[in-house]
Amino acid sequence: MDRNCRKIPIIFFIFLIIFINPFFDFEVSGFALIESAGNNQSGLLSKVFIPEASGTNVIRDPVVEIDASNTSDGYLMVRYLGENHKVKLIIRTPDKVQFVYNLTAGAGYEVFNLSAGDGRYTIGVYENIEKDQYAAAFTTSLDVVLKNDFMPFLYPNQYVNYDADSSLIAIARELTIGAVTEIDQVKEIYTWVIQNFSYDPVLAKNVKSGYLPDLESFLKVRKGICFDYAALMTAMMRSLGVPTKLVVGYSGSIYHAWISIYVKETGWINDIIFFDGISWKLMDPTFASSGKSSPAIMKYIGNGKNYREKFVY
Repeated sequence: MDRNCRKIPIIFFIFLIIFINPFFDFEVSGFALIESAGNNQSGLLSKVFIPEASGTNVIRDPVVEIDASNTSDGYLMVRYLGENHKVKLIIRTPDKVQFVYNLTAGAGYEVFNLSAGDGRYTIGVYENIEKDQYAAAFTTSLDVVLKNDFMPFLYPNQYVNYDADSSLIAIARELTIGAVTEIDQVKEIYTWVIQNFSYDPVLAKNVKSGYLPDLESFLKVRKGICFDYAALMTAMMRSLGVPTKLVVGYSGSIYHAWISIYVKETGWINDIIFFDGISWKLMDPTFASSGKSSPAIMKYIGNGKNYREKFVY
């Protein structure tokens, strides 16, 4: 682990990675495992992986506390201890990609996944000093070796945020009670989402930088933006123990979000594909719902060339 640095006197501009655009609006110890009272009728076991601040490897500083006890499970937990109201967490992955998050004073531990796999991650906390200028308050690095490549995509995190009491868990189980395979689970959840939720153009027009899905609220109002759709689908699949990636990138020229899922039969199904009994189709939940599964929309989202991956959560 590198020597921790505090209050580095370097002032710089943070250029936010997540841009705003009218449509998007904006890659076992240490876990709590919850099993359903019984298996599904199919024999598929419902699991919920819940992060824990185990306290066995904690990095402490006056401004931040990082619980790195479970990095082998694909996540770390960060708690901002300062009083600044505009704080950024930057995680630089082994492949040199920078993920920028907001931290909130007094929010307690927040969860961030280590989606780039094994290697050295650099963790930095940056506090606002004026306007869009931030100063480094703390930096460190962590060498990560995952138990397997699926771990980062089984847990909730700041973008896919739920806990053991979230209502989406019971809904996912009920929807998939008769599912025989993971693909059946995908189809049931996908169909339910596109039939029961609608796109919210007002929210899309007014959403601000730093927007995070509130999945419990989304389940109640049944309207949201693409980030909400993708986060809900991701959370429901992860709650069933299915490795699921929330992907942020470009759909054509539009910044957008979708998901990719791992199933035993075929491996990773990228760009949200689903099987309609004849062929695989791209299963982007926002476009399918907004277009009411129209032939034109389904043809567009069925072409993986229209999607370019940028970040994976």
